[in-house]
Amino acid sequence: MTEPVRATLAAVAKLAGVSPSTASLAFNGSGPVAEATRERVRQAALELGYDGPDPRARSLRRGRSGIIGVVLEEALREAFRDPMNLAMLDGIADVTGAAGNSLLLLTESAGPGSALVDAPIDAAVLFGCSPVVDDKVRIVQKRGIPVVAIEGRPLPGVVDVGLDSREATRALAAHLHDLGHRRVALVTLELDRDRHRGVLNPARIDRATSFTALERIRGAQEVYPSIGGVATLGSTIDEGRLAGHALLDPGASESAERPTAIIAQSDLLAAGVIRAAHELGLDVPGDLSVVGFDGVRVDDPLVPELTTMVQPGLEKGRAAGRALVDLLAGREARSVAFTSAFRRGATTARAR
Repeated sequence: MTEPVRATLAAVAKLAGVSPSTASLAFNGSGPVAEATRERVRQAALELGYDGPDPRARSLRRGRSGIIGVVLEEALREAFRDPMNLAMLDGIADVTGAAGNSLLLLTESAGPGSALVDAPIDAAVLFGCSPVVDDKVRIVQKRGIPVVAIEGRPLPGVVDVGLDSREATRALAAHLHDLGHRRVALVTLELDRDRHRGVLNPARIDRATSFTALERIRGAQEVYPSIGGVATLGSTIDEGRLAGHALLDPGASESAERPTAIIAQSDLLAAGVIRAAHELGLDVPGDLSVVGFDGVRVDDPLVPELTTMVQPGLEKGRAAGRALVDLLAGREARSVAFTSAFRRGATTARAR
């Protein structure tokens, strides 16, 4: 069997009795073409099964693919369970789609290869919660295409859409301190390229490469200088539950005393910690106060409204989209920064 021959614009023009340039103007709905001529071109296209210019040829003529790569470190099944990822993706798509661009989701792992090396993209947007975002920036910059980082480490040639992660976490820690909590632990996002769970200690923090996780650790350290905890493999309820058991279960914890409060670096991690506390017979907030970060909705009957920092995920995505559109148009794009808002929920109380 042979592949069917694709109808061409030249064939449509010949059948309609017009020049290829007139057929192109008629087909695209632009230019001074009489309505009768336009209708002949449409009928010829319908008869030949011609549905528009070959997108590959159009890309070659323009020197662009019309595609923006969005780099996600985790598998899509995990990325799409995080409401913050969805909010940022919605924001990016709102702006870039209106400008005629499509999004290509690239799932990157810690392996040696990267789809960014030869993906057919005009620009890339990276999420700074990744512990390998700096590596991805170098790959994209080597290709000479624009790059925007959401919550990335400030780097030359990269437009950053920032967030007050450090200041916001310091505010959460101060809230717990005001409530009398002195034994406080952290549950962090993924920290480094090694990709393993483990105890959060000074050596582990020194090796960390995730800018967002580090900024939130530093914010907590401003209130609790010697704070420890657990590093996870990412922002999921399951990871938060594992970390919660490691910190709260007397048989698993290395500490003689369990913490009276936990600062989780995302709401999903906080929800997992609360689930672990429930499984161990601990009351939240009576026995344990828990704070999160993001301000997303967590659909779990065991999780009351979280005390958290609410961040503008949709607006961060739109800001990234605007920067990408400007860069692709040859215009200057400036880094921007957003602030989070404290929301007291039902998961914090005075220390007993």
